[in-house]
Amino acid sequence: QVQLVESGGGLVQAGGSLRLSCAASGLTFSGLNMAWFRQAPGKEREFAAGISWSGGNTKYADSVKGRFTISRDNVKNTVSLQMNSLKPEDTAVYYCAAGGPLTTAPAYRYWGQGTQVTVSS
Repeated sequence: QVQLVESGGGLVQAGGSLRLSCAASGLTFSGLNMAWFRQAPGKEREFAAGISWSGGNTKYADSVKGRFTISRDNVKNTVSLQMNSLKPEDTAVYYCAAGGPLTTAPAYRYWGQGTQVTVSS
């Protein structure tokens, strides 16, 4: 079956960096757009970054543009999110998503279980 397994979350001080990874299995990874969403306590899930199936197109939320970088490896079936200059407002559960249009809407077919990112001030 399809599995998306996130890793790399944790606790970091403001200004620090984290790298999230998502390992995919059970799907044709190289043919699917991938994305990272996040959900803070009491808030709706929101788009953070997305990447096309080829890696040729990327999309970022305004709130993370210039600080986060999404990338993928179609040999290893992984997608990563490099997060720099982290802010307390980046605190959220981060979800990997697969199989949707490269859009900010949560219109993706497959979702991981999420990984917690906490940024302390």
